[in-house]
Formats: sequence, C-alpha cells, structure tokens
Amino acid sequence: MNVEDAPAAADLRRLAAALAEPTPLNWVITGDSITHGVVHTQGGRSYQEHLHEVIRGELERVRDVVLNTAVSGTRITEILDDWDRRVASWRPDVVTLMIGTNDAADDKPSQFVSPAEYAASLRDFVTRVRALGAIPVLQTPPAIDIRNAPERARIGDFVDAVRQVAADEDTILVDQYAHFAELGAGGLAWGLLNDPIHPGAVGHAAITLHLARALGLNPAPERARTLPLLAGMVATARIHP
Repeated sequence: MNVEDAPAAADLRRLAAALAEPTPLNWVITGDSITHGVVHTQGGRSYQEHLHEVIRGELERVRDVVLNTAVSGTRITEILDDWDRRVASWRPDVVTLMIGTNDAADDKPSQFVSPAEYAASLRDFVTRVRALGAIPVLQTPPAIDIRNAPERARIGDFVDAVRQVAADEDTILVDQYAHFAELGAGGLAWGLLNDPIHPGAVGHAAITLHLARALGLNPAPERARTLPLLAGMVATARIHP
C-alpha cells in the first residue's frame, strides 16, 4: 500500500480539512492519570488543558468541545469496559489515547497483562473508534524513572506494542516515549517528571508540543501564545541531572 493511501495519512488529511471548516468538532482525550492530569502539575496546566486552549482559543474553534475522560489508575480494558461513558456517548470526531503505564505494572499478579494482550485491546480500541466515524490517535506513554518504579520495568515492551499496533493499523502515532528520550539526550529526562511515573508541568508542556505538532495544530502567528510559551518552558527547564 502506498503511504499516501494509508489510513494514518488519510486521517491527517481529513483532520486538516476539518480544521479548515467551521463545522465544530468533538475531541475526546482519554487515558490514565497522566491524561487525567491532576495533582502532579502542582497547579500548572496538564496537556489536555493546553490542547483545549490551543483549539478553542488560538485556533478560534469556539464551538469545538475538548473533553477529558481519563481516569487515574486506568488500564486499557477498563476504557473498553466503560466505552459509552469514556468515548462513544460524546459522538467524537477525534479520539486520542495515552495508556499503558498501569498495564505494564507487574506488582499485582491478578491484574498481570502481557504486551500481546495489551496490543489486542489497543486494536479493539482503534476498531471501535473507527466504527464511530472518528479519527483515532495513539500516543505512547512518556518515559518513567524505572529505577524508582521497578514494578513498571516492562514499560518499554508496552511502548513497542503501541508502535506496532499503530504501524499495523496505519493509525496516527504520537511517540511521547521517544520524545522524552530525545529531550533527555537518550537518558531519563528527570526534569520533566514530578515523581517516577507522572510528568510535572514541564513534562505536560513537552507532551502538548509534540501532540500539537503531530496533529497539525498551528495557530496563526498573531494568535499563537500557548505553544511558544510551552516551548520556552521546556527549553529553559533543567531536564538533565
């Protein structure tokens, strides 16, 4: 299949066309505590809040709805089991998913999930989103401090599963794990984290920038405030030890 015919490329074209029209869009942002976005930004905004400002403020899409249905502690199967409330009932046009940090945990044998099981659930998620007529966007979870969160040492396997599903399903992929590694110069970008697992305010700034660029969210220069501000936060943060 030619890359231009892949659903991911088609989805990006479709999103760009939708952003150029006045018809309002419904954006559902879902996942676990990283997307839920409470506590760990310590009063700063989380990435889905920044995304809201970019879309409804700087892009002037005031009739769009940007909805966060993420819940702390969630695994992918819990989103599938609560599908109507978390996704379908909102009649989404775009659905982004960042999940896997909890799925990778191996400290509770009764909740143990293999990367293959996780990948199968991700495929189900993509299929369901497309059945709604919406655009699925998969994000890898950002890097964590494995030394201080050893129960999640398998996170790399789950990141690889997201990448493989995105490739197999030709789904838009926003690789936040790789982005954090790049910012950390191949090591742990510890200045992006509030604790071993959760990004702080600067981490959420980095996530926002990578997601907005991947989705082609480009406010006109005279209205662009959020993304330049976030870029400045990341550039001046003490990311490395």
